Amino acid sequence: MDSIIKIKNLKTSFGEKIIHDGLNLSINKGEIYGLLGPSGCGKTTLLRQIVMLEKFDSGTIHILNDNLDDISMNKAQLLRQKWGIVFQFGALFSSLTIAQNIALPLKEYTDLDDDMIKDIIAFKINIVGLKVSDANLYPSEISGGMRKKAALARALALDPQLLFLDEPTSGLDPISARQFDKLILNLRDLLNLTIVMVSHDLKSIYDTLDRFAVIDDKKIVYEGTLDNISFINNEFIKTFFKGSY
Repeated sequence: MDSIIKIKNLKTSFGEKIIHDGLNLSINKGEIYGLLGPSGCGKTTLLRQIVMLEKFDSGTIHILNDNLDDISMNKAQLLRQKWGIVFQFGALFSSLTIAQNIALPLKEYTDLDDDMIKDIIAFKINIVGLKVSDANLYPSEISGGMRKKAALARALALDPQLLFLDEPTSGLDPISARQFDKLILNLRDLLNLTIVMVSHDLKSIYDTLDRFAVIDDKKIVYEGTLDNISFINNEFIKTFFKGSY
């Protein structure tokens, strides 16, 4: 398998509090990979470290063959354009319409003219399941599910190789959550994406993930598929997956 992200012996602390104490994992090209674990174990922190929003104390993170520990500012800026991020609550700019939110990265990082940007916006809105008429609505005028889709469309604006999702189905009703799961699977295949997501949604975990890592007590206590999870002697795993394998 072609690993697109490799993490070795990662250590993280906030003051005297140790969050990660030697994490090791690898994420393969084209897979949907989950980061699981109890609240406060450092899942979202790890996600933010991978996308260079937070620093780590020691260890290495290699992503798309770049080492984040010694990457230059210019190279980091170029690397960021190769992934998209959907934060837990969408993080849309409330003063901008959906179309303007999607246009932001295109205007910031490309020299495309306005007509081309409009065409790209229309395409991205369509592939995430929104209507063209939704483009002129503001985040306050749309539902939670629509905000997730709008944030997804913005994350896909620059045709990224990687997509990062933080609790993508959080706050959605069961029907909307399953629709979002199906959308993620379709987009992975349509756009040849590698997807990394933090999730607590057991149904989403079973329906979408190819592999996952479980973080508990500062370590990776399991990395692999659901097939072997029942053999792992860990309290969180036993409680979280109880009765589902």
